[in-house]
Amino acid sequence: MKTVVVKLGSSTVADGRGRLRRAVLAARVAEVAALAAEGHRVVVVSSGAIACGQSALGLRERPERMADLQAAAAVGQGRLFAAYARLCTGHGLTAAQVLLTSIDFAQRASYVNARATLRRLLAWRIVPIVNENDTTATDEIGFGDNDVLAAQVAIMLRADLLVLLTDRDGLYTSDPVRDPGARPIAVLGGDDDLAGVSWRSTRGGAGGMSGKTAAALMAAGAGVRAVIARGSRAAVIADALAGRPVGTVAPARRKDDSAFKLWLRYAKPVRGTLEVDDGAARALAEAGGSLLPVGVTGVHGAFAAGDAVSVVRPGRGEIARGLAAIGARDLRRVAGLRSAEARRLVPHAGEEVVHRDHLVLIDEEGT
Repeated sequence: MKTVVVKLGSSTVADGRGRLRRAVLAARVAEVAALAAEGHRVVVVSSGAIACGQSALGLRERPERMADLQAAAAVGQGRLFAAYARLCTGHGLTAAQVLLTSIDFAQRASYVNARATLRRLLAWRIVPIVNENDTTATDEIGFGDNDVLAAQVAIMLRADLLVLLTDRDGLYTSDPVRDPGARPIAVLGGDDDLAGVSWRSTRGGAGGMSGKTAAALMAAGAGVRAVIARGSRAAVIADALAGRPVGTVAPARRKDDSAFKLWLRYAKPVRGTLEVDDGAARALAEAGGSLLPVGVTGVHGAFAAGDAVSVVRPGRGEIARGLAAIGARDLRRVAGLRSAEARRLVPHAGEEVVHRDHLVLIDEEGT
């Protein structure tokens, strides 16, 4: 029994005028039903609310202003979910609508609640239809695109597979429409040159292939195998689950982190940066120690206690990420001091800048 997260992009869900691609949706829901009948748990992350709203409102082009986008999403979200619900009902399945924003992942309590809800729905053999809450999301609390949302849902659930469905047969070294010499990329994380993977998919969505690349690598780094493939391809989900070649695969690379550390690594927004000396870097990486004030050589950002910070070694990049026990203003006063001196200067602060239990190491590959 596997847990599978399937993301359908806007170009898969709807055409350029915002009309639902009903045959494609029907085929994908039929696959979900077949997998559910085999005992697998499937979560669907679907874009397309804005496109559906665009069609319902008679708009020729995708809106650009935030208020217009949110209004279109408010009109389209119900229509989109109703389409999924009808298709699921036809296969004897119940669908549940789950709308999230990045705040639901950034705040630990909300993250745990969202995870518990999704787990319970799957235990009840209900198919969650997840989308970003476009009606209330803003640039500050949005995911940027649903590829990132899908990756975070897959990581949250410790899924076995993430399938990112788009309008192309996986990734290429450049845009195959414009470059006849573009080569398909079978495996991410090898020696493939990804410099050209920046072209966007068909109009109607917020993401492009570079976003799918980032989402796939993020999931793979957390132990979730990811596949990028064409959404209209027959049996694409089943083939991806079986390991058959259907597009571009990002092999899973780790599975040993706790749920807390996965949240800290992939979902908690970083609010500041701490530069540390060589001794502190060794204490973190080799001795399993906490970060103390004496090892901090630079403080950047306006973070508060409890915010996530990136720990960097100048010239060598990020080495860890953790929850700050001291806010930026106080930390600037005590950086470089021994713990006893720091306590005298800022009595309310603890001995550690970042406690070892609230820290996750970042390896040389950035994962």
